[in-house]
Amino acid sequence: MKLYKLLCFSFLIATLTSCTFTENVYINDNGTGKFSVDMDGSPIMEMAGDQIAGQMGDNKKDIDTTFTFKEVFQEKKDSIAKLSPETQKELKKLESYVVSTKISSEKKEFLMNMSTDFKNVNELQDILQTLGTLQKLEGGKNPMGSGFGDNGSKLSYTFDGKKFTRKAVVDQQKKAAKAQDAEGDMSKMMFASSSYIVKYHFPKKIKKVSNPSALFSDDRKSITIQYSFTDYMENPDKLDCDVEFEK
Repeated sequence: MKLYKLLCFSFLIATLTSCTFTENVYINDNGTGKFSVDMDGSPIMEMAGDQIAGQMGDNKKDIDTTFTFKEVFQEKKDSIAKLSPETQKELKKLESYVVSTKISSEKKEFLMNMSTDFKNVNELQDILQTLGTLQKLEGGKNPMGSGFGDNGSKLSYTFDGKKFTRKAVVDQQKKAAKAQDAEGDMSKMMFASSSYIVKYHFPKKIKKVSNPSALFSDDRKSITIQYSFTDYMENPDKLDCDVEFEK
């Protein structure tokens, strides 16, 4: 199965059923770190694993593979060359991501992980929104479902050793337009039972967190914030937080 076809197939599974999205951010003292997003769509494998296996082609019932977005874009280089400079710039943000996919009809398992290293938290963006740019590779046909990841916000991160901030600035005009969009209603129905979890791991103990939903780890160096995926789409600023550290 070609990489782009596999990627689209994997996202299609994610959009068809309740899926758990888990975002992990690991930050070092110097501000470098690792970012990853895990998607677990195993529930659909429980319901229709054999049928899905038949759609994978190549007579494969199991897939366990790792690739990079750079490899995917190499497959689609002719299509990418026809896109606007702005869209090409958005896609380039994904090049460093490593994608690992495990699909097993026998184990009723669908797991996907996307990860990358960063030199500064300022480099981080909303990965699900950036993934939405992939629809432009097929002339506007979105392999991940209409509206996937597009919550009408601009996400930013900052870290100076004393304080960490995650802030989503919501575009109210986009939010209002999406509320009137029938396709947006369909996306809301599809993701109603999905969850979005963010986990932040720091090199220092945490003094306090602004988000009231944050749960501390035992060593107080990590926090977890969980919401429904519907909240992530409709109220992305609910996941905002300011984290201050002990001296």
